[in-house]
Amino acid sequence: MSQEHAFYRSKTFNRRKIWLMFLAVFFVLMFLGGRLVYLMVFCSEYYGQKAEDLHERERDIKAARGRIIDATGKILATNKSVCTISVIHSQIDEPEKVIAALQKELGLTEEEVRKRVEKVSSIERVKTNVDKETGDRIRAYGLSGIKVDEDYKRYYPLDTMASTVLGFTGADNQGILGLEVKYDSYLQGTSGKILTLTDARGIEIENAGETRLEPVNGYDLYISMDSNIQQYCEQAAEKAYIKKQADEVSVIVMNPQNGEIMAMVNYPEFNLNEPFTLIEEMGADGTESADKKQELLNRMWRNPCISDTYEPGSTFKIITAAAALEEGVVSLTDQFYCPGYKLVEDRRIRCAKTSGHGAETFETGIMNSCNPVFIELGERLGVENYYKYFKQFGLTQKTGIDLPGEAATIMHKQENVGPVELATISFGQSFQITPIQLVTTVSSIINGGTRITPHFGVEVRETDGTLVETFSYDKREEICSGETSETMQYLLEKVVSEGGGKNAKIEGYAIGGKTATSQTLPRSAHKYISSFLGFAPAEEPTVLCLVIINDPQGVYYGGTIAAPVCKEVFENILPYLEIEKTESLAQ
Repeated sequence: MSQEHAFYRSKTFNRRKIWLMFLAVFFVLMFLGGRLVYLMVFCSEYYGQKAEDLHERERDIKAARGRIIDATGKILATNKSVCTISVIHSQIDEPEKVIAALQKELGLTEEEVRKRVEKVSSIERVKTNVDKETGDRIRAYGLSGIKVDEDYKRYYPLDTMASTVLGFTGADNQGILGLEVKYDSYLQGTSGKILTLTDARGIEIENAGETRLEPVNGYDLYISMDSNIQQYCEQAAEKAYIKKQADEVSVIVMNPQNGEIMAMVNYPEFNLNEPFTLIEEMGADGTESADKKQELLNRMWRNPCISDTYEPGSTFKIITAAAALEEGVVSLTDQFYCPGYKLVEDRRIRCAKTSGHGAETFETGIMNSCNPVFIELGERLGVENYYKYFKQFGLTQKTGIDLPGEAATIMHKQENVGPVELATISFGQSFQITPIQLVTTVSSIINGGTRITPHFGVEVRETDGTLVETFSYDKREEICSGETSETMQYLLEKVVSEGGGKNAKIEGYAIGGKTATSQTLPRSAHKYISSFLGFAPAEEPTVLCLVIINDPQGVYYGGTIAAPVCKEVFENILPYLEIEKTESLAQ
């Protein structure tokens, strides 16, 4: 009985085990079947594309980079049609013929070409930026495995004009310097693709054709620069550079009402179409090391107007005078006395006129650019108030210009400023600012008191002219009163009509301005910077010009050598801008 019970018990257990296995297999099969249906029905398109991608070779089609266009409609940066030459190892039937053809047409060594031809890869780029004529000749060989794809190369029709402002692009058509990099996201566009079907070995399927994903061209950038004004300024800068054997000459022309920059020159300029070729003035002979050459290139590409700081000298007296007027510590008729120096603690700080100006008013003091007068203004203001106006006028922050690499003001910490430091700061020494900061701050003082943002970018448009975006820039109202602004217009016009800026005077025009002569560091080198800042018309300024001559030989006074450069610029651009002649504010 017990044996029979055990038999039936074992039989029941085995039957149950079989059913469990059956159910397990059933559910597995159901899951696999469901998964198969899901993949075949619902994901067919996705995996079909994946399968196709495995047998597609992809080649990029560069988008045409957007143009840069000046205020007159002249094209400053555009594109040239070129070719990119590539080889596909798996498709090459006659490697020696391919090597010979590419060596001949591309001007490469046999070793360079062979290395790329024999490299086992899906596609190997041999050379970019090949002119279209050469590309057509390579196509005509009819050799399998060679691909000639259309491409674009950046081209600058005016070669050297505004090189440090416009900047240039790299081999991948991305911006590297200047406006090219600042507005790269607008200019670059979106690359297209050429898709070619291949077999499992990577060989293109004959008669399968190609699929093209067309590129989207970049937007055109319209800027405030006027190429005619830029040319006038470059010509004037070149003359001064040669005549004074200077290290460099910089010129900025800007509308002080809205911050639009009409010209920015850093002479000598480099050739934008050959940005890696050193200019002759750098003194390179081609034998320098790679590191040395890169150092020279970086210096050549640098934009001193925004990236270099300097002691502004007497042009900064404009800011000191405006702060003193705004604070109410001086009036036009206040009396001063200049014996040729002023004692500050144990220091005798000289005036430019060592024999002294004698008795003078504040008005004649600014006309004479008298250091002792401005030292006293600094004393009247005091350190705390002086720094208050530094901040109020915007000198403690960068201007926000739409160019990369802007440097900040280098200034003493307020707590470290003693009587001597305050005295030297008051007439533009012992601290450093950028040229663009100076013109921006002075513009804000003479335009009625509105702090503007200097800029080039105006708007971007599609190739057909459709407006995409108009740029706007920050403004800060009432950094000084309208009364202070009018007084500064009057005083600076007197500097040109009767004072130290006479060499910038143009008959029939009311021009305001200020001269400056400062030393570079170390002072033992006896190198100077001569500068002049002028604007017109004096009463309602619409154009401002800053000229800086770095390390001139011989006479180095700003009023003597920089003011005439500004005069030359104004003689050309004032009639060009249709600025009418006006009477002097002093009349």
